[in-house]
Amino acid sequence: MKFIVSSTYLLKQLQILGGVINNNNTLPILDNFLFELNHDELTVSASDLETTMSAKLSVESDSEGKIAVPARLLLETLKTFPEQPLTFVVEDNNTIELSSNHGKYALAYAGGEEFPKAVSLEEPSSTTIVGDILATAISKTIFASGNDDLRPVMSGVFFQFTQDNLTFVATDAHKLVKYSRNDIAASQTAEFIMPKKPLNLLKGILSGSDSEVLIEYNESNARFTFEDTTLVCRLIDGKYPNYEAVIPKENPNKLVIDRGQFLSSVKRVSIFSNKTTHQVRLKIAGAELNISAEDVDYSNKAEERLTCSYQGDDMQIGFNSRFLTEMLSNLNANEVQLEMSLPNRAGILTPVDGLDDGEQVTMLVMPVMLNN
Repeated sequence: MKFIVSSTYLLKQLQILGGVINNNNTLPILDNFLFELNHDELTVSASDLETTMSAKLSVESDSEGKIAVPARLLLETLKTFPEQPLTFVVEDNNTIELSSNHGKYALAYAGGEEFPKAVSLEEPSSTTIVGDILATAISKTIFASGNDDLRPVMSGVFFQFTQDNLTFVATDAHKLVKYSRNDIAASQTAEFIMPKKPLNLLKGILSGSDSEVLIEYNESNARFTFEDTTLVCRLIDGKYPNYEAVIPKENPNKLVIDRGQFLSSVKRVSIFSNKTTHQVRLKIAGAELNISAEDVDYSNKAEERLTCSYQGDDMQIGFNSRFLTEMLSNLNANEVQLEMSLPNRAGILTPVDGLDDGEQVTMLVMPVMLNN
């Protein structure tokens, strides 16, 4: 088994696949890349048992074979090479020899048969979406998902596909984000929960990409196929909470404000807030928003006044500043609207502008009790 490949081209592909490999694997074989050579096509795969990702590379070769190569050693070696052709030759003594313009390097390899096979999906449903739109949907929602091992369904992003639109939802019970696209639809209705790790990988690869992504899914697995790359992952098992029931429908108090000013103000004031609650107080009356925070234990306090446009009754409501900051940072609107009903009911944050056609974002943040 022998092949020739460009060093930078190989490195670029392997760095993407390397994101799948865990630092401490239970099975030693998972510390390797699987190389499957079929003449001038090399398929490289990486897996952590839950997620398997593979990419097809063009190489110069007329042989066939299948071996597992140590991932970290190979990546560290490739990072040091300038652009040049590299020759890989499998030797008899269970090593693969890599030849560059400057020298030779031998890596011990393992048999490719031990490497776990990617799951094959039986009769999957499918939909197609542009890569950049999928990346946007992931980055708009993933930050709101939880990290609680006791509630695994909340640790992922909920994909909800219908014949009218695609909806992506994430929540950790304190904040919730719902992102939907009315300009894309699926062939049939489906719902599944995607874990964070494969989503972060997809977000990194597909950001700014205009290639089509084929999403296929069944009860337990999903497969994403784009260009020469395939990612298969196990879905999170369980029923997603009824998020629509949490979103309050009647919100008579509406505040519209410049996003940048609001964000900077919350960031500054929150420095003076209590270090365990991170609580900031919003006091709204007429066209004035008063943002304040206080840490009674240390006699630290801060207060700022902003002008805003407000319809509704005068009110005071408390929020966790970290959640507000995360949400405001994640929107790219100039102006945002915060809708509220009562100080103990969730506030709804939506962008006023800056959305594409067919794009909708709704963010919900639970209030914290104010201690007067």
